[in-house]
Amino acid sequence: MKPFESFLSPQINEFIAYRKSRGYSTERRRFQLLAFDRYVKETGADWNSLTPSFFLQMRADLDKAPRLANKIFTLLRLFFQFLIRRGYVEENPLQDIPLLKENTVIPFVFSSEQTDQLLAAVCKQIHTKESCFLTDLAIYLALLIMAKCGMRISEPLRLLRHHYRRDDGTLYIEKAKFKKDRLIPAPKAVMREIENYLSVRQSLRPDDQNPYLLAGKGERPLSAYRIRSTFHQAVKDIGLQQQKKVMGNMNFNPPVPHSLRHSFAINTLQNIIEREDPAQDALPVLAAYLGHNNYIGTSVYLKIADARSRKNLYDFTLWQEW
Repeated sequence: MKPFESFLSPQINEFIAYRKSRGYSTERRRFQLLAFDRYVKETGADWNSLTPSFFLQMRADLDKAPRLANKIFTLLRLFFQFLIRRGYVEENPLQDIPLLKENTVIPFVFSSEQTDQLLAAVCKQIHTKESCFLTDLAIYLALLIMAKCGMRISEPLRLLRHHYRRDDGTLYIEKAKFKKDRLIPAPKAVMREIENYLSVRQSLRPDDQNPYLLAGKGERPLSAYRIRSTFHQAVKDIGLQQQKKVMGNMNFNPPVPHSLRHSFAINTLQNIIEREDPAQDALPVLAAYLGHNNYIGTSVYLKIADARSRKNLYDFTLWQEW
C-alpha cells in the first residue's frame, strides 16, 4: 500500500484511522487523499501554504473531471474539519470554495425485455464441459440476482451459503456499501435458479467446503472480473454495445454491470407509476430494498422514466450531432 509522504502524512493517517473507527470504508478515499498528499509534496507546501488560493490552484493543476474534483474537495473539507477538532488548524480553507458544476450522468437502462435477452445470452455462454459448467452457471446466477434483485456486483459474490434462507425465501446481505446489512425477499424465479444451482453443485461437488453461495475456485468467491467479462460479451451478442457519449452537459454511460441495478430501480418505479400508485410513497421501501442510506438517494432514479425514454434522448443527441 503506497504510503503518504508529505508533511501532512501523520495527520492523514490519523484521519483515516478515525474514519475506520467510525465504520467508514477508506479504500477509495485513500486514493483521493494520495492525490492531495502528492500535490502537497510536489509543491513543497507547509502549514502556512494551505490557503484558499492554494486549493484553487490545486484544483486547476489536477485537471480532474468535475465529478472527481468535487469528491476530492468534499473529502478534504472533512479532513480539515477533523484537523480543526484536533487543534492542528483554526479555520477550514475550503469552506468557501464552491463545488464545480457537474454534468448530468445518464446511466444505460435495460428494459425488462432487454434484461431477459441479456440473461438468455449469458445462458448461451455456459459451457457443457464439466470443469467449466458449475462456474459458468454461478456467473449466470450472479447476473440474474443483480438483475432481479437490484444488487451491486459485490453483493451476490459475497453471499455465504447460510445467507440464502430457503424457508422464508430471503437473501441476507451483510456489510454492503455504507456497512449496512439488509434482508430482502427473493423473487420466485431467483429462488428456483438458486435451488437448481445448489442441486447441480451438490451433484458435481459433493464434498465442496466452499462457504460462498456462488462458489469460485477452492474456497474463494467468484471473480468480479469474470462477471464483467461475461456481461460485456452478452451485451455485444444482443447488439446493445454503446460508447460513452458527452452531449452538452449530459454524459451517456454505456452498459455496465451496475446498469442492471439502475434498470431494476427504474423499471420498478415505472411499474408502480403504471399502476397509478404514487412513486414517492414507494421510495422509502425501494431505498431499504436497495440498501440506500435514505430514500433521497433513491429518488435519482426518477430522473429517467424508462429505457425507452433514455434511448429516445440518446438518439436525439445523435441526430443533433449529425
